[in-house]
Amino acid sequence: MEFKSIAVVGAGTMGRGIAYVALAGGFRTLLTDVSEDILAKARSYIAETLEGAQARGKWQGDVEKTLGGLTLTAKLEDAAAADLIIEAVPEDMRLKLETFGRLEKGARAETIFASNTSSLSLTEMSPATARPARFLGMHFFNPVPKMKLIELVYTPETSEETLRAAEDVGRRMGKETVRVKDSPGFATSRLNALIGNEAFRMLEEGLASAEDIDKAVKLGLNHPMGPFEMVDVGLDVRLAILEYLHKTLGERFQPSARMVELVQAGRLGRKTGRGVYDYGNG
Repeated sequence: MEFKSIAVVGAGTMGRGIAYVALAGGFRTLLTDVSEDILAKARSYIAETLEGAQARGKWQGDVEKTLGGLTLTAKLEDAAAADLIIEAVPEDMRLKLETFGRLEKGARAETIFASNTSSLSLTEMSPATARPARFLGMHFFNPVPKMKLIELVYTPETSEETLRAAEDVGRRMGKETVRVKDSPGFATSRLNALIGNEAFRMLEEGLASAEDIDKAVKLGLNHPMGPFEMVDVGLDVRLAILEYLHKTLGERFQPSARMVELVQAGRLGRKTGRGVYDYGNG
C-alpha cells in the first residue's frame, strides 16, 4: 500500500506541523480548517519552515515546487479524496466522531483514517469511520518538524497492513515509529502527564523554582525540554489529558491544584502570553 496524498484536518499547531512533514516527505498534501485566517497562517508557517530547513541543509527540496503540492481549503469534504486522512482537531471526542463521520461519506474504501489524539480512545472513535481495520492513531509530538517520534496506536481491529502503511509514511516523513496498544494516554502521554504533574507538586511544595526544575530535568535527565516549558505549549490541553487519565486510570493522575488555578486564570502558556512563565506578549 503506497500513499501519494495526505489530508490533514485541523490547521492549528499540530495540524500545520503534520502538513509540513507530509509535504517535506514528498506527499501531495491538503490542509483543511474552518478558519481561513488559521489556514493562511499555516501556509506562512510551512513556507518559513521549509526555507529554514533548506538554509540549514536539513532538507534539499525546492520550496516553491513543494508548496505547489499544498492545497488549503475550508471545506472538510475535500479531504475525503486523500489516501491517508489525519485528524488533528481539538481533543473533544464528540468533535472527532462528527469529523470522521462526515469524512467517511466521501472517502474511498481503501483510504486509511488516523487520529492525532494524544490520549482519547481510538477504539471509541473507530466505528465512526465504518472501516475499523483501516483506522489507527498517529500521535505526533510538538514541535512536529523537530520531534522524531510518531506513536502508532492500534485497536483490536487495526490491520497489520494498516500499521505497515503508517510506518512507511513515518519513514518518508523522516520519523521513527513505535507501536502501542490503545489504552488511556498510550505510552508517551501517560508518562509525560505523570512527570509534568509531579513537577507541579514539587513547585507547590517549594522544593525548587520552575526554572531550576526545568534545568534539572534537561541537564540531569537529558530531556530536550523541561516539564514546565513543555506544558506551556498549552496548559489547557495538558489539564484535559490529566482529567481524562484521572477518570480512567485513577488518583495518581489527579491534576495539581496549581495547574487548575493557572488554567482557570486564563494562563494557558505561550498562546496567551502567560502560563507557568510570562512571555510578555499577552
